[in-house]
Amino acid sequence: MAKAQTIKLAIAPIGWTNDDMPELGGQIPFEQCVSEMALAGFSGSEVGNKYPKDPKTLNKALGLRGLTICNAWFSSFLTTRPYKEVEAAFIKHRNFLYAVGARVIGAAEQGHSIQGQDKPIFDCKPNFTGEEWDKLCDGLNRLGKLAAAKGMALTYHHHMGTGVQTAAEIERLMENTDKALVGLLYDTGHLVFSGEDYLAVLDKWMSRIRHVHLKDMRPALRKKAVKEKWPFLKAVREGVFTVPGDGSVDFVPVFNALKKAKYSGWWVVEAEQDPAKANPLEYAIKARAYIRETAGV
Repeated sequence: MAKAQTIKLAIAPIGWTNDDMPELGGQIPFEQCVSEMALAGFSGSEVGNKYPKDPKTLNKALGLRGLTICNAWFSSFLTTRPYKEVEAAFIKHRNFLYAVGARVIGAAEQGHSIQGQDKPIFDCKPNFTGEEWDKLCDGLNRLGKLAAAKGMALTYHHHMGTGVQTAAEIERLMENTDKALVGLLYDTGHLVFSGEDYLAVLDKWMSRIRHVHLKDMRPALRKKAVKEKWPFLKAVREGVFTVPGDGSVDFVPVFNALKKAKYSGWWVVEAEQDPAKANPLEYAIKARAYIRETAGV
């Protein structure tokens, strides 16, 4: 079993302010967000839209609170834009993350994505052509080399409303990318929302997992989202996601499997909610207590 200190705990700022819907938590300042993360007992954070863009300024603010950056979302458009354009954006993103201490880059293909559009999340989900799959997998291998050149790990974030959402799509991506260059960002919430077996995906791709997002699900709201054909962001606003220990996902086998496999890296609580309905500090404390009680971390 892996030692507890090989697992580090972070929380994403999306529970305080939503990057896709800035009106959710728009009044909450950056300083409050990171102070409450530290107060709740976390040591890491991902990057939100209110975070300082200057590495020195960000590092100072985080250092005062005993926090570090663990990762940040990168929107790739490998299926719809010229590779060189994506590469230039990736290098800029990579260099910023390296300067603020992160060694993981979480990419998600946004070509044809409907996650931010007013379209039913299941009915309008994009499906890549064979040519688009080739562009995606080849492009990720190339970006993975650029990440490795800085001693960083590229991880792929499967996501609702994108061309890599289902277990079968994750499998196709993993089988057609270089395991040394492209890892998997494993997200419980997106797998459960998609209707996948989250434990089977964990088991199958354990050796490729480089980063973990812990997101719980309110099943009654998922059922309503499917029945009423909600767009993804409406589902978020209505509260389909919540923090570990507050929904229906059983995280104990996830924690046990990761520890048994000697996973070393970050576990990130990432549960986008409306902070007016779910107080961010309260839910961060709830998540931290649950992980401590069930995983001993």
